[in-house]
Amino acid sequence: MHRLDKFKLPKNFRGRNAFIVQLWWLVQSIFFRNSPQFMYGFRRFLLRLFGAKIGKKVIIRPTVRTTYPWKVSIGDYSWIGDNVQLYSLGEIEIGSHTVISQKSYLCTGSHDYMKETFPIFAKKISIEDQCWLAADVFVAPGIKIEKGTVVGSRSSVYQDLPSNKICMGNPAKVIRDRY
Repeated sequence: MHRLDKFKLPKNFRGRNAFIVQLWWLVQSIFFRNSPQFMYGFRRFLLRLFGAKIGKKVIIRPTVRTTYPWKVSIGDYSWIGDNVQLYSLGEIEIGSHTVISQKSYLCTGSHDYMKETFPIFAKKISIEDQCWLAADVFVAPGIKIEKGTVVGSRSSVYQDLPSNKICMGNPAKVIRDRY
């Protein structure tokens, strides 16, 4: 059984001090979220201001939520849809020409429920170039989705997915080749 009174956040887990974290959450809530749909450049600017690596012409919708932008990298010409959650306790790397569709959840962190101290951990998620995660896809910590792969709506990804495949299900499995 876990004992939450023994929980300790690892040193520098957030990657920035508490003031910067709170400032980002304030900026995200007021300026990012309330920006008009067409202001993609403004949202790219805000994310870059807080350390995100954002490629050219990336489309990020105003309802996207990013926990720690300094742990996020998005390649050129990618699209991040409405209500996507980038739970970036760990790094999230999204390639170029990649689409993360609405309501998808990229989750880089969790807890070790087998230990009494319930320690938190973070593992990088990597989604390579030319992938498409359709609506409401969940991606677990530590996952790599290789180049050109499509993940069907409402799928849950708990293991790495190979390149140029169409995958779906819970857990997501390869259905067929993409090309």
